[in-house]
Amino acid sequence: MSIQDLIAESSDRLTPTERRIAALVLEDPTLLAFGTVSDLANRADTSRPSIVRFATKLGFEGYTDLQSWIRDELSHQLSSPSHRVRHQDGSLGPIRAAIDSSIHETFAALDERRLKALATPIAQAKNVWILSGETSMAGAITLQSGLSMIRPNVILVEEHSTGRDLSSASMGDAAVVFDFARYRRNSITAARALSELGVKIVAITDGPLSPLASLTKTWCEINIPAVGPFDSSIPAVMTAELLVAQVVTQLGKEAHKRIDRLEELWQTTGTFLNYSPRENRTL
Repeated sequence: MSIQDLIAESSDRLTPTERRIAALVLEDPTLLAFGTVSDLANRADTSRPSIVRFATKLGFEGYTDLQSWIRDELSHQLSSPSHRVRHQDGSLGPIRAAIDSSIHETFAALDERRLKALATPIAQAKNVWILSGETSMAGAITLQSGLSMIRPNVILVEEHSTGRDLSSASMGDAAVVFDFARYRRNSITAARALSELGVKIVAITDGPLSPLASLTKTWCEINIPAVGPFDSSIPAVMTAELLVAQVVTQLGKEAHKRIDRLEELWQTTGTFLNYSPRENRTL
């Protein structure tokens, strides 16, 4: 278990001071790994006892115990999208570098074990509900489009119809929730309501301090780079595409049969133009 996972499990119990400590630790784990209690307390503008209480809330006997553990489990630095956008100078180089880095980090975060854990509730659910904030909507749409072609009962929930749509949700369903800072109130409150109904939450978010992370153990952290003034949609879309591919693998023949039926319907209804470009075509 990583420091991100530990903090995620306790995030809804952290005080504002402890959340400030957690943010510092996630931003630079070396502060905790190699600093003293006083060093971290000074950086967090708090007291030494607060640092010790933070360590015990994460399940350790004290600061020394936590420090010893994190030295072996140093996490990747979480970077804030707002921080990134304020440090861009308008040139394309840094933007391209940030997107390229986020692509590699997304592949690293979504290893085979994590993908299987995220996809299993989706493959097994009676209904799959998809919710999203504004900046991650491209990923939500991609997921809904892909899943709808391989399994039934996949619903993209629009903000204006959240109550009406989710009134049918129940235990045995799964909800995939995309949201990143700044978190959309509708996505978070709907996810909490669904969790209380026994719906399995699959959270695609940006770190263990996300309000989504405390709702489920089935979550992943992806880095969202800033592209000019806005957040990139690429990592969310990548995540959706990888999830669809993994769900196909888990559904096996069931997904294959549905795709075959879909292809037959496309042919029957003439969905696509019967046209192929030919070399040396003359008019």
